[in-house]
Amino acid sequence: MIRLSAATLDALPPEVMRPGYDRAALRPGILHVGVGNFHRAHMAHYLDSLFAMGEGQDWALRGAGVRPGDAAMRDALAAQDWLTTVVELDPGALSARVIGSMIDFVPVMPEPTVAAMADPVTRIVSLTITEGGYYVSALTDGFDPAHPDMQADAANPEAPRSVFGMLILALRRRRDAGLAPFTVLSCDNLPDNGTVARATVTGLARLSDPAFADWIAANVAFPNSMVDCITPAISDRERRMVSQTFGIEDAAPVVCEPFRQWVLEDHFPEGRPALELVGAEFVADVAPYELMKLRILNGGHAAIAYPSALVGHHFVHEAMAEPLIRNWLDALERREIIPTLAPIAGVDYQAYREKILERFSNPRVGDTIPRLCLDGSNRQPKFILPTLRDALAAGGPVEGLALEVALWCRYCAGTDEAGNAIPPNDGQHADLRDRAQAARATPEAFLANETVFGALGAEPRFAAAFAAALKALWERGVRAVLSDYSARGAQPSSS
Repeated sequence: MIRLSAATLDALPPEVMRPGYDRAALRPGILHVGVGNFHRAHMAHYLDSLFAMGEGQDWALRGAGVRPGDAAMRDALAAQDWLTTVVELDPGALSARVIGSMIDFVPVMPEPTVAAMADPVTRIVSLTITEGGYYVSALTDGFDPAHPDMQADAANPEAPRSVFGMLILALRRRRDAGLAPFTVLSCDNLPDNGTVARATVTGLARLSDPAFADWIAANVAFPNSMVDCITPAISDRERRMVSQTFGIEDAAPVVCEPFRQWVLEDHFPEGRPALELVGAEFVADVAPYELMKLRILNGGHAAIAYPSALVGHHFVHEAMAEPLIRNWLDALERREIIPTLAPIAGVDYQAYREKILERFSNPRVGDTIPRLCLDGSNRQPKFILPTLRDALAAGGPVEGLALEVALWCRYCAGTDEAGNAIPPNDGQHADLRDRAQAARATPEAFLANETVFGALGAEPRFAAAFAAALKALWERGVRAVLSDYSARGAQPSSS
């Protein structure tokens, strides 16, 4: 077993790729906040590929973090010279690559993080802080100024606790020093992620200094981006895979599918790495690509999550191996999800759908149904309900989308079809359970949850389709209802 470090790179097995460049020659250009598995499988991987071409070597990564878990990650990576083993889970054969694009990780404390952001070499501050980390109000879908973290940073702007307070303080230092502002690049999986980041930064700044908020709005770039690479959580299963297959002792390995996509708005006033050389796409408007991914991939995950949980599947690939689940997903995507999307030049939606089915079916990934079922009250309004609204507005079919919501409701009732208890996995768990149980007799009890559905719950065509689907699920069971839907004639779809 070889313990990963800069000193042991040459001793790694020959099949393990390692940095094809002189790491000592790298110079920092990006500070990334949130050095988790996804970042290292995605952004760090793209940069590693770019550096291996001899390009962009003044864009190396420095890590940063604001949560206690970030300190543990920093300690693990420091012991191995900031290197990470990334194993790609190709169904045919595993491949391993040691990523060397990170060259530092600042101490996980506010002042070192602010100082690194304010450093003139930092031209991009990128974020992977989870979809829920942007202080967005569930009621307004905008910045939440009342959140205790935001109130604390507004009261003490020179001693921030949140990453957004740190961004504001660093931007102020740069402005006062006559330095150009860095670009803020969100790499989180949420719609209009750059726009959301701008709203949070300016919203927080406005609480203490409205004039500076205006300066940020006028001078700081927040490009939107769409990111995609299925990256499972690391468990003993994955650690064994890395050690037994490749003989590497890595304290923080990453495993991911052999697919990556990154589409970015090309708005980087202080420059950017030439990531288009390694497969990233720079476009004028990310929104159509983002919508495609949110609806077909993330919506597809939501569609299979709840029926799979209810019939007892644990792994995503096992669920996809059951024709009933696969056919349901395929039919829903073709009939009701894809027709809500406007065409994108050069993009074949049906080919993308087929790729999604292939990716979900990869047994190496080991993605789990319980993970897909997490936090439905946050995910349904992002990945399913906007599609439903657009389908209703266009007069399109909504029976399948209403069935997806009914499956979520049936799941929230708290037991699967074998009578096993479903553990709580949502911040609104108790309220959702009570509403779901009441909905068995009174379907509108579930749809009356305005924090999730807003006015959509009262829309007559959706409410009727939901009530019929929920009644059928309780009376006939998941498999019979999905089978009926999949067997109906396909609706025309756009591509």
